[in-house]
Amino acid sequence: MTIAGSGMAFLDSTVVNVALPKIGEDLNASTSALQWILNGYLLTLASLILLGGSLGDRLGRRRVFQAGVMLFTLASLLCAVAPNVELLIFARLVQGIGGALLTPGSLAIIEASFRPADRARAIGAWSGLGGVAGAIGPLVGGWLIGAISWRAIFLINLPLGAFVFLAAARHVPESRDPTATGRLDYGGAVLAAVGLGGTTYALIEAPEGGSAAVVATAVIGVAALVGFFWQELRSPNPMLPLRVFRSRQFSAANAVTFVVYAALGVVFFLLVSFLQISMGYSPIAAGSASLPVTALMLVGSARAGALAQRIGPRIPLSLGPLIIAAGMLLMLRINPGDSYVSTVLPAVIVFGLGLTLVVAPVTATVMAAVDSANSGIASGVNNAVARVAGLLAVAVIPSIAGLTGDKFYEPDQMTHGFHVGMVVCAVLALIGAAVAWTTISADVLHEDEDTEPEECFSCGVGAPTMTAPREPVSSR
Repeated sequence: MTIAGSGMAFLDSTVVNVALPKIGEDLNASTSALQWILNGYLLTLASLILLGGSLGDRLGRRRVFQAGVMLFTLASLLCAVAPNVELLIFARLVQGIGGALLTPGSLAIIEASFRPADRARAIGAWSGLGGVAGAIGPLVGGWLIGAISWRAIFLINLPLGAFVFLAAARHVPESRDPTATGRLDYGGAVLAAVGLGGTTYALIEAPEGGSAAVVATAVIGVAALVGFFWQELRSPNPMLPLRVFRSRQFSAANAVTFVVYAALGVVFFLLVSFLQISMGYSPIAAGSASLPVTALMLVGSARAGALAQRIGPRIPLSLGPLIIAAGMLLMLRINPGDSYVSTVLPAVIVFGLGLTLVVAPVTATVMAAVDSANSGIASGVNNAVARVAGLLAVAVIPSIAGLTGDKFYEPDQMTHGFHVGMVVCAVLALIGAAVAWTTISADVLHEDEDTEPEECFSCGVGAPTMTAPREPVSSR
């Protein structure tokens, strides 16, 4: 059920990529508007996901998870009926708020429910199946766009959201952090939203012309981000407790997440559009092109989590980004007129193999690096890091690749821009591999195996109980 809920958010974040050309054509949207259709969702998700984790720890993770599912579902309906690009962007902003409530809760529920020795495998299943939902999104979206309309990609969330909401009410036990008290950090949430919103707006709009409004927005955004960190240092109950970064492994895993997910965000943004605009693929053919990624993650993610548990996450998190970079460089071979089997398929397979090695181990490392009482915060921070990485990369790299104005819709310009974008993303993935090799410990997933909770349940059997307290965050 938690997989279905988070998978709904993951699916929506990728299915929209396939629809962008059709949305742009139907609503007469510019390249910057298309970026905002993606980044509007990422903006509120990244800004508020930390608050969502805190709310779950205090008010109850199941309760906040259900609230997020309901809001996400209602916003999906608004997306489906939006008559113009402005309302669609607004609805995507609201979707991001719902995602910020449900995503950290889904992972924290798993963390609170499984024994330490079982968590890596459980998180592997969560990551893998959630990743499959995201990877299968382009296929589902392509079919719906061709058979019905781009609006149908949002309507599929209605029955899925209703199912997840009712299933959570019946089957998910409530859990919370009994030590979480005090006033929530609403000031930090506002500063984070203003900071990310201002800097993202400036990054997207600057290539179109550095007007005074763009400069002013950039200044406001940077000032708000500085204010956010100042607020977190001074607040008695910060949205982002900076103490969690005292854990060297937590900081290292989030650094790997940032650079690798920045690259992934651009690949998912550009690939399906490139296949449609430059290669002449239909929406369903472009969506089907990523099916090998789905298959690889379905088969391999849980095994990657178990492998990381057995040998440590350092090798998977170093090797995975290297393979991802190789897949991106193979995408440089793709040109108009080439066949899928000879150029697209090998690149997608290599890319999928690398992704499978990264997703579960990096998530398990993040969760193992903090105590269970901070699991909501930890998952929120890691999700925020991943979303901010994608947010900034999608705002910046298309401009570096020359995809500004209406050039996004020009086949020759899209081909050149896609190739430049893949080179930049490959460099980011290589940086991620270097960071993992030099900073990630091989033992981080084994440090808690000897500390079993007094009572807990595994594999969904039994009822949750209070577990023995664990030590505070340490510098692991």
